[in-house]
Amino acid sequence: MKRVVDRSITHQDPTFSERLIAWQKQHGRHQLPWQQTRDAYRIWLSEIMLQQTQVTTVIPYYHRFLQHFPDVASLAAAPVENVMALWAGLGYYTRARNLHRCAQVLVQRHGGVFPDDVESLAALPGIGLSTAAAIAAFAYGTRAAILDGNVKRVLCRVFGVEGFPGQLAVERQLWQLAAGLLPERDIEAYTQGLMDLGATVCTRTRPRCENCPMLSRCVAHETNRISELPMRRPKKATPEKRSVMLWVTFEDELLLEQRPPSGIWGGLQSLPEIERLGGNPEAADWVTESQAALADIGEIAELSVLPEFRHAFTHFRLRVTPIKIKLAHRYLIAAQATYHWRDVGTLADAALPTPVRKLLEG
Repeated sequence: MKRVVDRSITHQDPTFSERLIAWQKQHGRHQLPWQQTRDAYRIWLSEIMLQQTQVTTVIPYYHRFLQHFPDVASLAAAPVENVMALWAGLGYYTRARNLHRCAQVLVQRHGGVFPDDVESLAALPGIGLSTAAAIAAFAYGTRAAILDGNVKRVLCRVFGVEGFPGQLAVERQLWQLAAGLLPERDIEAYTQGLMDLGATVCTRTRPRCENCPMLSRCVAHETNRISELPMRRPKKATPEKRSVMLWVTFEDELLLEQRPPSGIWGGLQSLPEIERLGGNPEAADWVTESQAALADIGEIAELSVLPEFRHAFTHFRLRVTPIKIKLAHRYLIAAQATYHWRDVGTLADAALPTPVRKLLEG
């Protein structure tokens, strides 16, 4: 039988922030490359990169971005293709397009200076309310609540919040709770403490409860519901999309297709694809369709079907059958076409999706 703690969620709980701040100052993270700075540009860049991405993955991208774009003006002035090339492999590519657009808006409307209030920051492309609050807290010491995935998990467990955090009513409750818990001072340590606690102690799996400053007051721990809270999204079938990737070469050049600005791998360069929802077509069908797709590209000399690979996105799974093709002759591609040829020796600088790069390098 499930045990329940009768503890109402309070909007004023100074002991929570006091414990968290003291813990962060002693046990939290202090040496990340975007810490120890009030530079809103660097803080913003790190916050966008850290959305749904691990710190260890972000660090090398963060350093490379700063080498190429040391400030918001240089980022705004850069071609979007250069931004996408540096972002390639980090995933969730809408972030990169919004990053570039946000830099342009900051230069055009704000003189290259980040606003110091949450509302103005949240109005910028790609900056949600929680990210805006984090930027304002770290750059300007603004007293504002954050509520990313890690923070939701901490609050749901410590205060026993029921329901899936993605539901509007539950999220509204969590925002009210987060705002009520804000301390009057040390907002930077408090905000970083929430991030650190969720990322390093109160993790989704295998949380290190023995190291948590909230252990003695955590509802999830007290009621044996650590694995249940926060409640998970109701399950539904994950759709699957099948695709063929055409790995087409002519002498020392590779055929690439510029992806549209929106959608998966938006703005990147990739191998031409033939896509189909569901089904399980035979390899011969793919070969026939590949030949038809290349009718205006060139004359096929060799064709081989490679082993299938899979790639998971947030809302669907992609099953890809690569077909490697060598052309005996190639035709002139129309100037307005999305296809273009690229020397294989320059692929290291191309903005390629990670699965495509792994395929080409493997």
